[in-house]
Formats: sequence, C-alpha cells, structure tokens
Amino acid sequence: MITCDFCGRQESDEARTLTWSTAVERGRQLRFCDRCSREHLRSMEGKLDSEHW
Repeated sequence: MITCDFCGRQESDEARTLTWSTAVERGRQLRFCDRCSREHLRSMEGKLDSEHW
C-alpha cells in the first residue's frame, strides 16, 4: 500500500502509482499522488517544501 504524503490517498496497485511523483525533503523520501502532483506542480518545480504548499 502506497500513501500520498500530502492528501493521504492510498493505492495498492503499483502500476497506478507510476504517475505519482516523488521528492526528498530533509532526507526523507515523499510520494505525491497524481492529483496532488498536478495541483502543486509550480511549487514542486520551485523546490518548495510541501509544508509551504
């Protein structure tokens, strides 16, 4: 089970998580679902920590 670290959405099918994005913040790997990734794309590109979204 993979969980989005922003909204908490869970996905058990690994193939469906191929559209998810990953980030490393303060040495910790985070995963974001496709919805959160699209919604916060500019913040991700600006390398803002997810706590500032």
